[in-house]
Amino acid sequence: MGVKPDHWIVTMCSEHGMIEPFEPVAVRGGVSYGPSSYGYDFRLADEFQIPPDPTLSDETFDPHDPPADRFERVTADSIVIPAGGYILGRSLEYFRIPRDILTICTGKSTYARLGLIVNVTPFEPEWEGFATLSLVNGSGHPLRVHAGEGIAQLVFLIADEICQTSYADKGGKYQAQQEITHARRGDLPT
Repeated sequence: MGVKPDHWIVTMCSEHGMIEPFEPVAVRGGVSYGPSSYGYDFRLADEFQIPPDPTLSDETFDPHDPPADRFERVTADSIVIPAGGYILGRSLEYFRIPRDILTICTGKSTYARLGLIVNVTPFEPEWEGFATLSLVNGSGHPLRVHAGEGIAQLVFLIADEICQTSYADKGGKYQAQQEITHARRGDLPT
């Protein structure tokens, strides 16, 4: 398994729509985005969801009973994450992952140095959609994040062989998501 370089990313996006919208050259100013040597820095959209205030509720979040209806939806150019808190956001870009690729994602260093933890699961072969992001403020201070700027870097790993079953083949429950998507029950026992 190898890591794909910048020129491969540019070709896949320009000719095959792997990332849309796509910026072919790194954009500086604010928190940067666009291709890097071996990855793509993607942006944060202006849509956020804020969980209920834990000081006002002792509710336990459980993947068997996802709390989607209890989040406040906000559209903003920037948003403050309270110290020790988190919000959900989504990528500005829409992704179409090739069948022979798996991605891993890490936060941008500018935000990481302020205490932001960007939690994103791998993008599986043939997954597509906007990425839902869990943005955790691990610091003891409120932290502002900005829409339209870089939030995380995606690294593309190419497989030695094509997988037998892709995310699309198995009908993954987060396939082609168009908005911030909460945990879905899937096939959990009732």
